[in-house]
Amino acid sequence: MGTEHSKNEGRRSMFFLRKGPKLPAWEDALLSGKEPKSLLKRGLRYVSLSLIMKGMTSAPDFLWGLPEVQKLNLSRNQLMVIPPSLGKLDRLVVLNLGGNCLKCLPKEIGLLRNLKVLFVNMNCLTEVPAELSLCRKLEVLSLSHNCVSQLPLSFTDLTSLRKLNLSNNRFVQIPLCIFALRNLDFLHLGSNRLESIAESVQYLVNLQIFIIENNNIRTLPRSLCFLTTLELLNIDYNAIQTLPDDLYLLRRLPRIAWNPMDKGLHIAHNPLSRPLPEVVEGGLDALFNYLREKKEHN
Repeated sequence: MGTEHSKNEGRRSMFFLRKGPKLPAWEDALLSGKEPKSLLKRGLRYVSLSLIMKGMTSAPDFLWGLPEVQKLNLSRNQLMVIPPSLGKLDRLVVLNLGGNCLKCLPKEIGLLRNLKVLFVNMNCLTEVPAELSLCRKLEVLSLSHNCVSQLPLSFTDLTSLRKLNLSNNRFVQIPLCIFALRNLDFLHLGSNRLESIAESVQYLVNLQIFIIENNNIRTLPRSLCFLTTLELLNIDYNAIQTLPDDLYLLRRLPRIAWNPMDKGLHIAHNPLSRPLPEVVEGGLDALFNYLREKKEHN
């Protein structure tokens, strides 16, 4: 009897320890009595942790005690804040914070010196910390679907950056720091409030995909025609009436494109002055021939 009573008391104690108030309900559910490290997945290249769609309103405290994690996915939750403790995860290579309710990022993000890929799309950011420019290995950055209107000048230090998505924000002009990112091969600035493209765009000498659809752009700079690496140029849904005569220099554009995913020149839904609409219907070769002949006669 005494022994059985002791066992029951022991089980009851363990029950209360496990279900105690130390952890939020969702965090307790994540662990289910397991060690936090048991959530890690060890792949061939990275140690990863995925906490997608867990209904989290704050990041679990146990997370900051897992310094070995290299890929962390906290997307599609309801996170309001990422604490300074993020800086403890200095082995992170990939960080996905997309689809949350973040209004800012901690400056400690600059401690993630191994970070190569960062997704903070679909949040409520109004600014980006200058410390992010300390992540010199960063190659892919998505800030799409936020409320950002400018970038820190220190972003010129992100010289490894190859892919940058700033679509669906509040940019009125292309931030000057972008023109220093010579390794960019993908730049998405669609659905902003751009009214022009600076001549400095010519410095993006490795750009292959340039998307500026759904803005208020009226003219294209002549210097855009010197980006001969371009394979996709999307200027759909703007206010463009004329095209630069040297556009025919963009020989890697394979066609007039209609499908958003296709490479080529996307030029639909612009108030092009005549005879450009008719010329465009004849295809890209017809357009380039027209522009070449027009230049020769001027």
